[in-house]
Amino acid sequence: MDGLQILPLAITMMVGPQIMSAVIFVTTPSAVRVSLGFLGGVAVATAAGVAIALGLAAALGSAVDLGGTDDKGSGGKIIQYVLVGLLAASMAKNWFGRATAEPPKWLGTLMTADPRRAVKVGLLVILLMPSDIVIMLTVGVHLEQSDSGYAHALPFIALTVLVAAIPLLARLLFHRRAEAAAPAVREWVSTHGWLVNIIACAIFIVLILA
Repeated sequence: MDGLQILPLAITMMVGPQIMSAVIFVTTPSAVRVSLGFLGGVAVATAAGVAIALGLAAALGSAVDLGGTDDKGSGGKIIQYVLVGLLAASMAKNWFGRATAEPPKWLGTLMTADPRRAVKVGLLVILLMPSDIVIMLTVGVHLEQSDSGYAHALPFIALTVLVAAIPLLARLLFHRRAEAAAPAVREWVSTHGWLVNIIACAIFIVLILA
C-alpha cells in the first residue's frame, strides 16, 4: 500500500472511542504506564487483525477471483463497494442519532484503569469496532489483490500505533500545557463522537472509491 493510502487508513483506525480512550489514559494518575499498556494492546490487535484479514482474503481469493487493484469490476472491488454501503449506513445512523448520542458508558470507567486493563482496552477497541474490522478487511483484500505479503502491512500497523500514541507523545513533549488541555479535548471528543465517526467513515469511503 502506498503512503497516500496508509496514513489516512491509520488515522481512521483510531477515530472514535479508540482515540477517546487514548486521551483519557493520559489524564490518569499513572498516565505513562497505562498509556503504554494501551499502545501494546493496539499494536497486538492491529497486527493480529491484519493477519486474520489477509488469511480470509487469501481463502476467499482461492474460491473467487478477486482480480487486480485496478479492475473496477473485480470480486475484490465488489467486496469493497459492499463495505462502502455499510459505512454509508453507519454515517446515516450517526447523523440521525446525533441529538441523543452519548459516549459509551465504559469510557467513564477508564480513569481508574491499571496497565493490565489498558492492554485489554487496546485489544478490544481494535478487534471489536466495526469500522476497524472493515478497514483491516480492506487492507487484507488489497494485499491479496496486489499479491503482497504480510510485510507490506507493517507500515500500516506501525502508523496506527503511532496515531494512538499522539496523546501520550503530546503529554511527554509539552508536559503542563498538555495536561491542562487534555480534559477539554477529552470532553469535546466525548460529546462530538457522532461527528468524529461520520468524518472517519467519510474519509474511508473516499479512500475506497479513489
